[in-house]
Amino acid sequence: MIITGDDCDGIESLKYDLSRWFSMKDLRMMHYFPGIEVAYSPKGYLLSQSNYIADLFDRAHFTENKIVDTPLEPSARYSSSDGVTLSDSSLYRTIVGRLVYLIVTCLDIAHTVHVISQFVTAPTTVQWSAILRILKYLQGTQFQSLLFPSTSSLELRVYSDADWASDPTDRKSTTGLCIFLGDSLISWKNMGVYLHHPTPLYCDNQSAIQIVRNSFFH
Repeated sequence: MIITGDDCDGIESLKYDLSRWFSMKDLRMMHYFPGIEVAYSPKGYLLSQSNYIADLFDRAHFTENKIVDTPLEPSARYSSSDGVTLSDSSLYRTIVGRLVYLIVTCLDIAHTVHVISQFVTAPTTVQWSAILRILKYLQGTQFQSLLFPSTSSLELRVYSDADWASDPTDRKSTTGLCIFLGDSLISWKNMGVYLHHPTPLYCDNQSAIQIVRNSFFH
């Protein structure tokens, strides 16, 4: 259990009340949460997953030393017909699942993980190559951290963007957003745009009707 807040007395009171009903051990300042390392500096809190990434390399049997600058090849488009279907897709699904959790602190791979996670049912050699590229990228960013400044404004800002029908399989669009509280990135998401029915198109043709009725224009 993580207890946090800006009221130190309130936190101590809560811990005391909980200890009366439950057997618990106070670990004091948090330094580790499953898969996430927490560090402190005068500038604020630092979150990273360097050990988690190292374990990810081991699980994927990844031993290459070539680092790439981007997790996804520029203008890359993948479909289920690309490449040869993997005989055993269990490792693919395992790595994708762990990459999804890695997005907690590595939002720079969010879009790429969104792309490769669409092929967990029947992944191919091409999609596995895309995973290897992500791992090559992570080699260069493994020890970077996400900073939450200790002093920042409470201004809430949201940035969003979307493409247009970029998925070659179903022609769906992809949208992404980042939410900042002051200088702290508190939430982000990359997702496909799902439509449950065709989009209705409404047209105001009153101008065309009036032109047809007015003989002056003919």
